Amino acid sequence: MLFQGLATALITPFRKDGHVDFDAYERLLCHQLQNGVDALLVLGTTGEPPTLTDEEKEEIIKFAVKVIGGKVPVIVGAGSNSTASMVQACKRGAKYGADALLVVTPYYNKCTQDGLVEHYRAACEATDLPVIAYNVPGRTGVNIKPETAAKMAEKLPKLIGLKEACGNMAQILETARLIDGSNMTLYSGDDGLAMPIFAAGGKGLISVASNPAPALTKELVSACLAGDYESARKIQFRLQPFFDVLFCEVNPIPAKKACALLGICEDEVRLPLTRMTEGNAEKLAGIMRSLGLIA
Repeated sequence: MLFQGLATALITPFRKDGHVDFDAYERLLCHQLQNGVDALLVLGTTGEPPTLTDEEKEEIIKFAVKVIGGKVPVIVGAGSNSTASMVQACKRGAKYGADALLVVTPYYNKCTQDGLVEHYRAACEATDLPVIAYNVPGRTGVNIKPETAAKMAEKLPKLIGLKEACGNMAQILETARLIDGSNMTLYSGDDGLAMPIFAAGGKGLISVASNPAPALTKELVSACLAGDYESARKIQFRLQPFFDVLFCEVNPIPAKKACALLGICEDEVRLPLTRMTEGNAEKLAGIMRSLGLIA
């Protein structure tokens, strides 16, 4: 198991001139480490990798690895809808110090379930690093079916995790049942479904909400891991409005605004993303005040 507990899917801070803000990135990383996260994901969906150049990606990986300094595992996003490009991204992550790779399902051109198996086989063969598959059909249009997850768990021992964000608890329960006892660890990729996924056997949450609120999110994860679902239920219910507002516009727009309200970074995003609308930003700020995150 690469990690158990809370991993943050990090935003990529930008300056007002559009360049990567490495000073803000360091503040963000320190905020995470000081609040006890168990792993950090660089260049996941929340990090806006489609709008980053290869050179920027290299610099971000190297910078994050240096600042984190081995305190927690560094997972690097290496997804692409081209298997060849994904393999190169995996090699880049390995070259610059990643501890593991996160590979999202191919998007736009899609593929069959057999294609998924071969795509992940290529990821596992690209480097010596462990790989986590990422299922988020709402973004990619491709769904890792439970029987496919089970097949990959059996045939690809280096595929050590599945970040599940399909939003369908019936499917997630079937996947959990089929991969139970295998080398593939189930991770929640959805803050709003963290508690039930832990109850189904999940061992971690790869979170967007922990960008601005790592301590609060860690409370939820810790209660789940302790089997204290009475406390976990109360925490999940208390945080649910916050989780919801963080997805009222396309991720990571609200997460960046939340971090800006904390003074960590600007709320700059790269087109085609745009800043959070005024009304939603006011709603976000109100919820953050109610949780004690801002005054």
